Amino acid sequence: MTHFATADICDDHPQLLEDGRLAVLPPVFRHFGKNTRFSGRVITLKVFEDNALVRATLETPGNGNVLVVDGGGSMRRALVGGQLALLAQDNNWAGIIVDGCVRDSEEIDACSVGVRALATHPQKSAKRGAGERNVRVMIAGVPVTPGDWIYADADGVLVAQQKII
Repeated sequence: MTHFATADICDDHPQLLEDGRLAVLPPVFRHFGKNTRFSGRVITLKVFEDNALVRATLETPGNGNVLVVDGGGSMRRALVGGQLALLAQDNNWAGIIVDGCVRDSEEIDACSVGVRALATHPQKSAKRGAGERNVRVMIAGVPVTPGDWIYADADGVLVAQQKII
């Protein structure tokens, strides 16, 4: 992976920030997993307290992409746990961003993948398969479209409409 710093990307691309082609997610996400720094093309899911589509997606080859899960900001159930983080690692996903909760945080921290989520919650999610794939989502008030790029490091998470690095 190319080395980058989100602060440098912001400094080097003020016009993209100004016109909205580059956005910074609010600093509400906690970091999990071994990889603090990750980047990749966005694949989106929109689900609510149901992670069947999350599992189905992470079971496929990630090709270095980042899965962005609009979980509606729910703090009532976890959408990603240790088994799904291991699937992400083994199937070459660069990272997962969850607008919601994760569980099994120690197991996630043992995986070579980057994960951002709002919090931890011990209760598992439903498994009905409800939700949508590859749709424009809102993550903490920031629009994210399939095919956008995520750049994440210790300082924050950026959403870019084009590959920058």
